[in-house]
Amino acid sequence: MTGRDLPPFPNLRKFLGFLDRQEELKALQAPVDLHLEATALHRKVIGAAGPAVLLSNPVRAGRGGFAAPLLINLFGTAKRVANGLGLQPENLPDLGTFLASLRSPQPPASWRDARKLFPIAKAGLNARPKIVGPAKELCSVDPDLAQLPVQTCWPGDAGPLITWGMVVTRAPGKDDPRSYNLGIYRIQVLDRDRAILRWLPFRGGAQHHRQWLAGGGPMPVAVVIGCDPATLLASVIPAPGNVSELALAGIFNGRPARLVPCDSIDLHVPASAEIVLEGEVWPGETELEGPFGDHTGYYNEAAPYPVFRLTGMKIRRGAVYLSTFTGRSPDEPSVIGEAMLDIFRPLLRQAIPEILDVYLPPATCSYRVAVLKIDKSYPGQVRRAMMGFWSLLPQFSMTKYVIAVDPDIDIRNWDEVMWAVATRSDPERDLLVLTDTPVDQLDFASPREGLGGKLGIDATIKIGAETSRAFAEKLIMPLALEEQAERLFALLQPAGIPEPLS
Repeated sequence: MTGRDLPPFPNLRKFLGFLDRQEELKALQAPVDLHLEATALHRKVIGAAGPAVLLSNPVRAGRGGFAAPLLINLFGTAKRVANGLGLQPENLPDLGTFLASLRSPQPPASWRDARKLFPIAKAGLNARPKIVGPAKELCSVDPDLAQLPVQTCWPGDAGPLITWGMVVTRAPGKDDPRSYNLGIYRIQVLDRDRAILRWLPFRGGAQHHRQWLAGGGPMPVAVVIGCDPATLLASVIPAPGNVSELALAGIFNGRPARLVPCDSIDLHVPASAEIVLEGEVWPGETELEGPFGDHTGYYNEAAPYPVFRLTGMKIRRGAVYLSTFTGRSPDEPSVIGEAMLDIFRPLLRQAIPEILDVYLPPATCSYRVAVLKIDKSYPGQVRRAMMGFWSLLPQFSMTKYVIAVDPDIDIRNWDEVMWAVATRSDPERDLLVLTDTPVDQLDFASPREGLGGKLGIDATIKIGAETSRAFAEKLIMPLALEEQAERLFALLQPAGIPEPLS
């Protein structure tokens, strides 16, 4: 499967038009304060699985008149995440299977099989970004971040925060879009032309930054706020193998990513951009970033991160400013993460076939706990699968707890998972404890920043050398009797309460 179920969305407003026709977009004319109030509203809307909301009158300290209205909750439901990729939700697994085939294509065994490789070849062509020249719709404006309706999300935040800024970076040397990294990083606004980029060490932007530091020159950086939905989502999906985010965007859109040049730096950005911030990061220049409320439900500690110096700014005519918040689930990152499981699963099964399914409970900060459904056939296999899971993607190395269960357990039913832990695991034998491993820097439970432990719980029935005693038989009611019980249950009538005798 490589096609789209939905029409192409070459830019954000085309997608918003689609959402409006689906009654998935609402406008609010009332003034909404950018200091906390927009976040409080967003939390209510996403908690009710509500629509995307366009706030036409954002205000800050009584001041309005910003360069663009504020758009929140764009990807607040799994359906809108799938729609942003051009798909209905039920077809996300097919997309995952196709992406897995890109990672390890199989040689054809016949002419019929060779024809099946055409979608892969087409995807390869779409994966190459295309430079299309200056975008006439993007107009240069005075480079002043105060023009933007930037939110302050939580009471203890250090200041206004750009939350949906797609940061475009590249390696030193010749400007080659094939080397670009696109990532969503937290950006703290300091003043009219300075901000702080918070990228974790394993992220692509941070890797590029280390390369530029070695050379000693300023690093060109562009921040795109709002663009076509497939490119936005490509920037948050862990890409298979060495597939870049721009390549993914081209595959999702069914055409190569279209790029336009920046004016003040040697870099290109998506032609569909709503707002573009052009700037530079100079070697050794840092500022204290934070604290800010985060997906853990706590404020993170302040720490030094690179300073972004604004050198140019462009805004599309009629642009919207895309924003969100991060906090305890539900928030948009947790919704996107849950929807993306359908894409991760085929990649995971390709690498570790015994893993039949995986679930990352949103309430556990999306990735801190993973439940694996294992098709076990030999002793020790569960431990092998756990180690493979932790090693597969950088994001999975942040998972602290892995619970492995048998195929008869519904991994999305916490009662069943805990029943398996309670009845199929023994603390003396079935706990796999790792020390001194990478963990989320925002995890205050770990004794050292970025370094901590992991725990694997083998809640499968033990076989072979794993045990010296036979396991008990599971209670199962015959299916025919379950069906008969359903029919009898439907005949039950409320007994009612008899009237008292007078």
